[in-house]
Amino acid sequence: MLVKSKVKYIQTLGQKKFRQEEGVFIAEGPKLVLELVSTVAGNIVEIFALKEWIDANKIQLKAVNCVEVSATELEKISQLSTPNQALAVVKNLDSPVPVAKKGEIILALDGIRDPGNMGTIIRISDWFGINQVVCTADSAEVYNPKVVQATMGSIARVRITYLNLHQWLMEQNGISIYATVLEGRDISTVKKVKEGILLIGNESAGISHGILSLADERITIPRRGGAESLNAAVATGIVLSHLI
Repeated sequence: MLVKSKVKYIQTLGQKKFRQEEGVFIAEGPKLVLELVSTVAGNIVEIFALKEWIDANKIQLKAVNCVEVSATELEKISQLSTPNQALAVVKNLDSPVPVAKKGEIILALDGIRDPGNMGTIIRISDWFGINQVVCTADSAEVYNPKVVQATMGSIARVRITYLNLHQWLMEQNGISIYATVLEGRDISTVKKVKEGILLIGNESAGISHGILSLADERITIPRRGGAESLNAAVATGIVLSHLI
């Protein structure tokens, strides 16, 4: 049985302020929690889960601290509208400032504020083998529960760093910078790339002028219909599919 103080503590982790103070975040759902156990077990502080789930995954969970809770207790600590078997409290992951180098593609996000988009972009990056994503400070927080949920475990394999993107781009030498815009070179005519920095802009405003001015090439997904724009995560997937 969870004591009230523990319940209250976990509930506070739904807020950014308390996550930052404690240096931890919440991950929920059986698939996501097991993914984190298999990749970053050392970062897991505690797992709170239903007895049947713990019993069914004893082998995978033997190296982590698990606390059995009832469905009612899980509902109290969950950030989800429908709690799902397991919740983990996890220490923040390392996020060193990367240096662009040969043979590597880095994703750079300018003001991606929607948590669902942010999480999906991290998952897409993982799919295409990109393990570094840099973001402006006004982008959605990577440890927002909605972001964590949308990554489906990719948060453990993709390093997310928040920085002064304009300054960081100016410090990267000899690496091409590609910017996704509405008016640019047809992505289907761009050759495959092995290294570079891909800029993805804000869902409505696009890439800010100062950052856009640093791009070596502006690329676009040709529009055939009448939609005003593409969802940022969808656009990221299409562009990476062409570039990689």
